[in-house]
Amino acid sequence: MLKIFNTLTKKKEKFQFPYSKKINIYVCGVTVYDLCHIGHARTFIVFDIIKRYLEYLGYKTCYVRNITDIDDKIIYAANKKNESIDVFVKRMIKLMHEDFLCLNLQNPDHEPRITRCMQDIISFIESLFNNKLAYISDNKDILFSIQKYNSYGILSRRIKKCCLNENKSNSVFYFNQSDDFVLWKHRVNKSDPYWISPWGPGRPGWHIECSAIINKFFKNGVNIHGGGIDLLFPHHENELAQLKSIKSSFSIEFWIHVGMVIINNHKMSKSLSNTVLVRDLLKKYDSEVIRFYILSTHYRHPLIFLEKNLNASKNILNKIYVSLLGSDVSSEHSDYHIKLRNIFRKKFFSAMNDDFNTPKACLILQNLSKYITNIKKSSDILLYNSLSKDLIFFGNILGLLHHDPKNFLFSSTNQILASHSNIHIVKKLVRMRDAYRKHKKWNLSDIIRKELLKLGVIVQDKHERSTYKFIYKN
Repeated sequence: MLKIFNTLTKKKEKFQFPYSKKINIYVCGVTVYDLCHIGHARTFIVFDIIKRYLEYLGYKTCYVRNITDIDDKIIYAANKKNESIDVFVKRMIKLMHEDFLCLNLQNPDHEPRITRCMQDIISFIESLFNNKLAYISDNKDILFSIQKYNSYGILSRRIKKCCLNENKSNSVFYFNQSDDFVLWKHRVNKSDPYWISPWGPGRPGWHIECSAIINKFFKNGVNIHGGGIDLLFPHHENELAQLKSIKSSFSIEFWIHVGMVIINNHKMSKSLSNTVLVRDLLKKYDSEVIRFYILSTHYRHPLIFLEKNLNASKNILNKIYVSLLGSDVSSEHSDYHIKLRNIFRKKFFSAMNDDFNTPKACLILQNLSKYITNIKKSSDILLYNSLSKDLIFFGNILGLLHHDPKNFLFSSTNQILASHSNIHIVKKLVRMRDAYRKHKKWNLSDIIRKELLKLGVIVQDKHERSTYKFIYKN
């Protein structure tokens, strides 16, 4: 049974919903003031995997991911580019979608923009007023009263001040009014965009946006709410407070948070100028390499970004594709060696059911790939094809192994084969070609020879084995 670590309870819990239930998933999306970076890639690849796996298990899902298309950073960036906010935002959303398409992310079922949900946001704030959780501040902003919401801090477990009662058996939590957060920003600068509300012209605060959208799409609660760990406080804490203030019975069963990306011993951030952009990575690596690299660290752990680790993932994925080169997975699934195949199946799904343990799942892909390579040498073609089909099946659940092996290995973005630093890959291909020649599979051996030649590796055939040499230097 699937178990997921719940940030709210700080423990793994059984995911016990019936398969007939549609699973509601909400993930905080991008604020489109700049290009997407590896932190975005990590978060959304993780939830892409979660969605794929739930659907494999038999669930139907409704995945909502918002777009924040108005805030101070967007206004500043548009002004700096000397663009209207509308033109700037449309361009940035287009670039975001290009990045996500290249990363092979499945589209959400709904992707609401904040500026198109203003009436939902205003109505939500009105409900908070009706429940006496909102008030007008001296500067005309609308604020949420933390002091009037008794359960504030329950998600992040951050308590700023604590006073004990006389017998000291129970804690009474108290927050200053200065801790209250903005629901609606009163328009100050006349050049800024604004919307008309019952409290005058202005625009929403950040935290109210997601709460209003969740309330719009999921009236009866959310099964999974996620985002980066940096959103846990104050963003998600404030979201939960707002939702519970409108409807005390509103339920979010699982909170899932993705760990930070660490670069040079620091959290990746714009202020430190250590941001790694998605599109820069895609110029150097296939999207599956980026995905494999991200999945090789558990989603709850920090991801230490190192270029050498990306290259290591690239080499591993190449070895996996080399093991699949020449396989025929188009035939009907066979029960041949079903016990052996079930061993790998059991290990893979055991890993995924343990809080989406993708590092272990990726290791199982590697081990199965090595086993397939050995089977290939034994010429047990039926078992080789069956295991290859299993490997691709497992990979697809992780959003991997969608390429034709030949196309992946010899693609322009994967020019690693004709490289002395990756000579072990070349050796494997040459040995594979020798095996094909030995079994008189001339067509397959010729394909490998031609493709190696394109990449600058020439093969010279001898009686028992072939030799090779590089005909240019990298």
